[in-house]
Order: sequence, then structure tokens, then C-alpha cells
Amino acid sequence: MNQEILDQINAIIPKENILGDEPMSRHTTFRTGGPADYFIRISSKDELSKLITVLKKENIDFFVTGNGSNLLVSDNGYHGVIISMSGLDTLQVDGNRILAGAGVLNSKVAQEALKHSLTGMEALAGIPGSVGGCLRMNAGAYGSEMKDVVESADIMFEDGHVETMSVDDMKLRYRGSRIGDEKLYVLGVTFTLFNGDKKAIEEAMADYAARRRDKQPLEFPSAGSTFKRPEGYFAGKLIQDAGLRGFTIGGAQVSDKHCGFVVNKGGATSRDVIDVIRHVQKTVLETSGVELDTEVILLGDFK
Repeated sequence: MNQEILDQINAIIPKENILGDEPMSRHTTFRTGGPADYFIRISSKDELSKLITVLKKENIDFFVTGNGSNLLVSDNGYHGVIISMSGLDTLQVDGNRILAGAGVLNSKVAQEALKHSLTGMEALAGIPGSVGGCLRMNAGAYGSEMKDVVESADIMFEDGHVETMSVDDMKLRYRGSRIGDEKLYVLGVTFTLFNGDKKAIEEAMADYAARRRDKQPLEFPSAGSTFKRPEGYFAGKLIQDAGLRGFTIGGAQVSDKHCGFVVNKGGATSRDVIDVIRHVQKTVLETSGVELDTEVILLGDFK
């Protein structure tokens, strides 16, 4: 990126929010990944729109992320600009509605709901991600999904215009949506919850948290559940039946606590992680005839 382009970006984004040659291991929950040419944190829809306009005009690749919780970046990094939505962090309560900026963590929305005795977010509280990313993939847990609690979202289209999109218009489905299909950008989300009993909400959240601690390898960096659930099967069971519990390459491992998770046991590279994932996919296909798709987005060169 030449100085002329940088000057254009500096006119839009405060310098302290522009990081050059930034290791993506600092910004993904896998804690792996090489440097992005630039990592830029935006704090308004105006900044996002203007920044994307410049990047498109100059033919510079870019990727928009939230908490980096479902992202595996190549060890070679990313030749382009990573745009972080973490600065879109407003959070307000209006009756039984919660309005959250795309960069707000899902867990923070759940805590705000608890504070105001609003029920509906309990099962989703432990999902590691921002509300924008969670909505894009219709994240879910314990029988609840984002589509069950979201009323609408402010969405920026590729041409920069913004629309308030209803939950029906988003076409949310199992781990997918129109938002992801059309490469749209979530700016903010409106949740519609229900009045409830604060103690009961707190107890339910504590119960889900205990179940997560008991069943999931929360002590290690990961992207959460690595594989989508194949229709009629459970990914973790297929992986276990294939004899892959604890399978390890370098610092990456199929968790011996929950086979649906690939974790960074310490010092893993993104290559280690993708090699484990691909070995799991190949072995499960050979042993059960089932193709496993990942929930994880790959960014950069993984050849």
C-alpha cells in the first residue's frame, strides 16, 4: 500500500486505530495466524463506508471481522486489510429490546439481559463471538439460535447504503444467512426478549456455563465447535468413532474432552490446525461416509 492510499485512510480513521504488519494471533480465538498488512479498527458506520470505498477503488483486498472467534488466518498472514468492527460497541436497553453494536460480545448482551430481568439469551451467553459475527452465522447452542432472539439488524450493503433488515429478510438458517451469502456487513442488532424472573435467568445461565465447563475444552484456545453438525449425525460422535480423540499435529489437537473441538494445546500454528481439520475430514469420510464441513472461516494462503 503506497503513501497516497495511506493518506486517504488516515483522513478517515484515527492513526491509533491503524496497525501495520499486525499479527493476527492477537485477534483470533485460536491464537494463531501471521501478520495482516493492516489491521484497522472502525468506530462508526461512516468510517466503515468510507474505508471500504477507498479499498475498493484501490483494488485492495479486505476482510471484515468481529471478535475473530471463527477465523483461522494463514501463518503467512493476510495480504490486505483486516477491518475490525470491535469499535461498534454501543449497548442500550429499551423495554424488552436490547440494541447492540456489531462489535459487542454476545456474552455482554446476555449479561445486560440478566441485569434487566430479560429472558431468551441464557443458552447463547457462552458463545464466543461478537453479535455481528454470531448473527452472520446464526450461531446457536443448546437448542437456541440467534434467529430466536433477533428482531432486526442494521445492514450495510456493498455499495455503502444501509438498511434495517428483518429477521425473515436475513434468511437465517443452520450456521448460515443471507448476510454471509451476499457479503453484507452487520452494523447493529436489535434483540427482542421477554420479561422474566432474574433469579431463574441467573440460575439458567449458571447451569449452561457449568455444562460448558464440564463438556467443552474452554481452557484452550479454539474457535468453539469446529465442525457443522451433519444432518442426522453429531460431528463429535463421528470423530470419536473414527478413533480420533486426542489426535495431534504439532500444537493442535482434537480435544480429548470433546471431539467436536480442535484446540491449540500450546504453540500451535495455523498449519497445525488446518492439518488436523483436514485429517479429521478425510478419516471421517473414509470410516462413515459423512462429509464434515467446518464452521471456521479460512483466511489467507493454506495451500
